[in-house]
Amino acid sequence: MAAMGHRAFLLLFAMFSCVLLTSGASYKDNERVAMFVNKVGPYFNPQETYHYYSLPVCRPDKVEHRSLTLGEVLKGDRMAVAMYEIRFKENIEKRLLCDVSLNREDLDMIRSAIEDLYYFEFVFDDLPIRGFIGHLEEGQILPHRHKIYLWTHLHFNILYNGDQVISANVTTSGNEPVSLDDVEVPFKVQHTYSVSWKSTSFKYSQRNKLHGGRFFQKNLEIHWLSIINSVVLVFLLLGFIIIIMMRILRNDFAKYNLRDDEEIEDLDSDDCGWKIIHTDVFRFPPYKGTLCAILGVGSQFLALCFGIIFMAIFGMFNVHRHGSMNTAAVLLYALTCCISGFVASSFYRKIGGTKWVWIIILTASLFSVPFFLIWSLANSIAWSYHSTQALPYTTIILLMLIWIIVGFPLTVIGGIFGKNWATSFDAPCRTKNIPREIPPVVWYRQPLTHMAVGGFLPFSAISVELYYIFTTLWGREQYTLYGILLIVFIILLSVTACISIALTYFQLSAEDYRWWWRSIFSAGSCGFFVFGYAIFYYFKRSNMSGFLQTFQFFGYTILACYVFFLMLGTVSFFASLRFIRYIYINLKMD
Repeated sequence: MAAMGHRAFLLLFAMFSCVLLTSGASYKDNERVAMFVNKVGPYFNPQETYHYYSLPVCRPDKVEHRSLTLGEVLKGDRMAVAMYEIRFKENIEKRLLCDVSLNREDLDMIRSAIEDLYYFEFVFDDLPIRGFIGHLEEGQILPHRHKIYLWTHLHFNILYNGDQVISANVTTSGNEPVSLDDVEVPFKVQHTYSVSWKSTSFKYSQRNKLHGGRFFQKNLEIHWLSIINSVVLVFLLLGFIIIIMMRILRNDFAKYNLRDDEEIEDLDSDDCGWKIIHTDVFRFPPYKGTLCAILGVGSQFLALCFGIIFMAIFGMFNVHRHGSMNTAAVLLYALTCCISGFVASSFYRKIGGTKWVWIIILTASLFSVPFFLIWSLANSIAWSYHSTQALPYTTIILLMLIWIIVGFPLTVIGGIFGKNWATSFDAPCRTKNIPREIPPVVWYRQPLTHMAVGGFLPFSAISVELYYIFTTLWGREQYTLYGILLIVFIILLSVTACISIALTYFQLSAEDYRWWWRSIFSAGSCGFFVFGYAIFYYFKRSNMSGFLQTFQFFGYTILACYVFFLMLGTVSFFASLRFIRYIYINLKMD
């Protein structure tokens, strides 16, 4: 067991090193530069990718695959050695790659791929090179023109500095495509390529900036509208909370701290309601184990989000490198499992919980089980489509080992420390044995209304930013403005805390002491608004289609909204708890 743990540690260290370190290969003149074919897929369906050699193209008699990192496999990469022979600084005018004879089935496949705007991705010296398989011409209504062309010649433009490759791209301009309309079967196609090398003054450390955004859209520009909108909202909410704290609460304290009980009874119930329930406000809620598990997992994802953003800001992984983001996310999730165990177990003990094994298992499975169910369905569908998004069994075993050897044990360890280090709950008010009857409330103080308000305001703070995030995850943009993302994330948490305090105050003023679960759902409902935006984005802002892409989009979006619920519910709960402690500590008790 110790040896297995040691090997697992070395494996994790090796993968983490691949994320953090980047080094450039040096070449001698006329030395062959490694080139790999990777994948193809519809341009507007980012998660629908297939192996390049699944198309009727030039392929060797024996396909040799390159070993991949965990992040590359998760990204859907399946690299195989290409037939292109490109040597360092060697220009090629025109060279035959191969002759391909297309039968009727091959022609139908390649036509369908061109109609769906299939693009290909090669990897040259760890640089992705992308281009379209063919060209589709459509025009005129009557008569309708629909012509399909196949690109059979590729020209590679490569920049180098000294003995290192700086940039590479492929172009088809200046070469006539081959028409695939009304051709006889078998149809013979001759594939050729050319290469041109040019010297540049750019250094190797600058090649990501030089190389990025040539085929897909360029990096996102600074979007100040989103920041200004969010900042204004935060200041308004903070001002609203300050008014409550400085004026309304001051008046409440002045009333509630009167010594004459008859004067208190004459006060309006809406104004003095929160003192009346002081013997019930700290009554522990039902299903407290589930509540503690939510707080633990929500705290873990808060740490995970901050960790990924800070790593991106300080350049601790290369966002352009294949799959580095995926690898970092997997490792950080496993390593932060101790946070979920610690927070859940610590708070569980504070509120008198005794089922320690159950709380640890529940905390460990609260996110992992829903994720496994959705991922299993998505992976099965990808397998049925023969997509490269389907993970091989070796990767599945590796991910399970990471969770079993690292994630779950850290959850247990965190739970043990949380149990042993937990302090008492120390409520400012004593709780009576018999709960107080809760009076009926008007519609605008109902839980659904609080959920609508508590979810919409945090959503409005990030609504503009969500477009850029969705475009990055499900489109072709490259998000690199991590400093702005950090600001928006802090704004989101601030808005959540502010609106949670306000809603909790209104609830207590109505003599409703069931704030524990209400505080989680009031702000956690932001996840429902994010999912509503995802539906709008899919049908109105994207061109995605097909069952595979649709299931992956909505399946993983549901998981993302679930994470929003856990994170914001956690922030909302602790903000409400701190606020309630403050007002009852400063209240005179008879």
